[in-house]
Amino acid sequence: MPWYHHFFHGLPQEAWKTAQTHEQTQQELELLVESLELGPGDHLLDVFCGYGRHALPLARLGCQVTGVDISGEYIRELQAAVRAEALAINAIQGDFLQTTLNGPFDAAYCMGNSFSFFPYTTMLRFLKQMAAQLRPGGRFLAHSGMVAETVLPDYQERNWMPVGDDIYYLAEHNYHPERSRIDSRLTYIRNGQTETRSARHYIYTIAELRRLFRRAGLTLLELYGTPAGEPFTLGDESVWILAKVSN
Repeated sequence: MPWYHHFFHGLPQEAWKTAQTHEQTQQELELLVESLELGPGDHLLDVFCGYGRHALPLARLGCQVTGVDISGEYIRELQAAVRAEALAINAIQGDFLQTTLNGPFDAAYCMGNSFSFFPYTTMLRFLKQMAAQLRPGGRFLAHSGMVAETVLPDYQERNWMPVGDDIYYLAEHNYHPERSRIDSRLTYIRNGQTETRSARHYIYTIAELRRLFRRAGLTLLELYGTPAGEPFTLGDESVWILAKVSN
């Protein structure tokens, strides 16, 4: 079973949610609307939707959103928000690779640094499935902080940081160059409570991803280095990859 099937619960969930700033979320929403050319009534697919950080405001703008996430905690939270506001969101708990969806969708996105979870053959399968869910010419935006050009120039085997007022996050990384993979041991601490998880991220170059996108039937359009839409350059902390279904 993939590692991400049993990672997302408890303190790591709370830490992730606490770490997301309103400013960054607003910038990402603007990037989604502009780059995916969204409008009211569009059918959107949000893969790894979490607690609805993007799905909820996009639904409030009039989009119809299908969100898929492996975390039961986040999906239940999202479903409660959907009921409270009577929004057009179908929130599904499950693995995107194993979930039957009601496409085609006008656009899709995968945010929150979850785009690096898959080895090569699974990544190709993921991208093919994404392309199959989109209408002809449909657009897809993916975010990652784990491509080679972002993570390797400033690679650190260990780091720690406070998250919010009372959570501390400690990360220990082991990079396997022959597999282009980083195995991580992540520890979350709050008021004497400690939870530890293992994670695995596969490191692709932008050129490798372009070839994978092409094999899956997606044409890469733009690379952004910030959620404000600035062009990507070597050493940026993250990349947002915009593609569309090839004609």
